[in-house]
Order: sequence, then C-alpha cells, then structure tokens
Amino acid sequence: MNTPNQQFDANNSPQEGEISLLDIVNFFSKSWKKLATAALAGAVIGLSYWFFFGSYKAELVLMNNGGMDLVGWRSLQKTLPNLADQILDESKAPEGQEALYRTLNNPDWWLKNAVATYGMSKAESKDLASTAGLESAGSSIVSLTLTESASTKQRAIENVQGVKSFLLQGASYLAIRSLINAQESQLISADADISKKINSTQVELSYQQERLKSLETLAKRFPSEQKTISQVVDPKDSGAKYLPLSTQIIAINTDINGSKEALERFKDAQAQTAVLKTWVQQAVPLVGNSFDGLKITKQLLEQEAALRASIDPADIKSLIFLDSLRSTLLSIDVRYTKGFEMNTAPIASKNGMIKWTVGGLAAAFFLMLMVLLGQKVWMGIKRENVRL
Repeated sequence: MNTPNQQFDANNSPQEGEISLLDIVNFFSKSWKKLATAALAGAVIGLSYWFFFGSYKAELVLMNNGGMDLVGWRSLQKTLPNLADQILDESKAPEGQEALYRTLNNPDWWLKNAVATYGMSKAESKDLASTAGLESAGSSIVSLTLTESASTKQRAIENVQGVKSFLLQGASYLAIRSLINAQESQLISADADISKKINSTQVELSYQQERLKSLETLAKRFPSEQKTISQVVDPKDSGAKYLPLSTQIIAINTDINGSKEALERFKDAQAQTAVLKTWVQQAVPLVGNSFDGLKITKQLLEQEAALRASIDPADIKSLIFLDSLRSTLLSIDVRYTKGFEMNTAPIASKNGMIKWTVGGLAAAFFLMLMVLLGQKVWMGIKRENVRL
C-alpha cells in the first residue's frame, strides 16, 4: 500500500519534466537584469573590438577609356593571380608588399575585389538584345572598382593603390611577353622557311627560263604560227601546249616575272628577319629582368629608336618592320597608361560597426542565457537528489 507521500510523488511525477509558460515568464522576470547587463556588456565589447581591431576598406574606381574589353578582362582575371604567384616565387614583389601579393595570387580575390561595371545590367541587355548596338553596350566595360582592406586607413589606401599598380603593370607585362613570345616563335622557323621557299622558287625559275628558250626556238622555226587568241586558257593545263606559241611565250614570261618578284619578296623577308633577330636578342633580357610592363614598354620603345637609328634610311623594307613594331608598342603603352583614368582619389572607410556591436550583444546575451539555464538545471538536479 502506498503512503500519502508516495501517492503525491506518483501523481506529480509526470509533470516534473514539463515547463509551463508561467515558468518561462518567471525565469525572464527574475533574470532580465542579468541578461540585459550581459547584452550591454557584449555590445560594448563588440564596439570596442571594432574600434581597436576593425579593418578599413579602401575603394578605387578606374574609368575604362578603351583600355580593356570584356574578353581581355576575363583573361586577366585568370592570368594575373598566376603572375602574382610567379613574382612571389622569384622574390620580386615590391618592398613591403609581399603580403598584398599573397592576396593577389588568389583567383577568388579578383572575382570579389576587382569588379567590372558594364554599360548595361544583364537584365537590361536581355530585354534589349534585339539591337546589335545595345548588345555591344551591354558587354562594354565602363569602369573597374578595386577594393582592399587593412588595419589602418592609410594602409588600406596604399594597398588599393598597390593593386592598381599591379593590375596595370601586370596587364602590360603580359601583353609585352605575349608579343615577344610570338616574335621568338616566328624567328625559330622564319629563316628555314624562307630559305626553303627561295631555293624552290629558284629551281622553278630555272625550269621556266629553259621553257622560254625552247618556246623562242620553236617560234623561230615556225614563224607562221605567230598568232594570238582571245580565249583565256591556263598555260599549265594539259591542252596549253596546243596554244599559239606567242601565247605560250607571253604566259611563261609572266610566270618568270612572278617568280622573280617572289624571290625579291623572300629576300626582303630575310632582311626583315635579320632585323627581327636583332630586336628579339635585345628585347628578351629586358622582359626577363622585370615584371613592370609599363617600365618595360618604355625601355622597348627606347630600344626600338636605337635600332632604327642604326638602319640605313634607304632600307625601307627593314623600316616597315620597325614601323609596325613601334605602332604595337605604342598601342600597349597608351592602353595601360591612358586607357584607365582615376577620376577621384581612393576613399577608405571603416565598415562593420553595427555588425560587430550586434554580434557582441547577441553572443553575450545567449552566453548569459546558457549560464542561467545551466544554473537552473543544476539547482533542479540538486533538489531532486535531496528529495531522494
């Protein structure tokens, strides 16, 4: 038979694990001061952390004045991180900017911190895609926005300016390196290819001259056959041998003149190749000594001027190559010195005050809540032990 106390425990035991709304209200009515104090303290701590340890974010906008198109920018976003990594590997990062370059060798950084602004948004371009002019406007880059963070305002501005310098210097370096690599590849096969063409053309010319002698001999033997036809026939066809001798002589003379002209062109190409070889020998060391494309371009323009001065002004063929080379170098120089314009100085601001304050408040509030709940549970366990 159960005692009254046992009956009371049996009747109330199912309700011991239940929490009523009144319990919650009583808990918060007793603990709200502690929770509010903890929340306030957390907010103060969060605000203090932001004030002393929060980072500044600097922003720099480069207006695009024809310096970059969409395809070129997509390519740079993939190649510039590799270039930054190469600069670090060769220990050629500017003094004091090693940490910045370790940031720049991350491809994700370029997707988040170097953002292109287009002439139209994707939605606008889609709505107006029926017009070709609007399609091009939608894919044109208006500006590039660069952002970088640091612990101080001055350092953040220096970092974003360092990003700008790396972008322009690196992009121009990649353009110059691509040009020199293409010229080296051209030079490897140029001499052999041109010599082969000259030899084969000279052999063909000798056959053509022998054929002309034979035709002239036949013309003397058969003077009555000296007549022409107005019909256009290829002298190399199988039936060309039945054409009048005068027509065949004219045709072979035309072929001989063509072969002689080709030989002259090949010799001109050889002369240009000699200039190209001299140029590549002078340009390759410059490209290998630095990663500053803007500086290298200036040096290459000076080198081109010196090479031009060493060539006879009457050597028009060689000067044609140098004219084309100078035009390409000037195009690269203008693209990365004048193609991007910084209308305003970079600005830096310290963001995140609300985030850190609210974060500190919430963290302290929930931490105090967990402590108070833990105390309540512990007191309940102690009472249960005493009752038993």
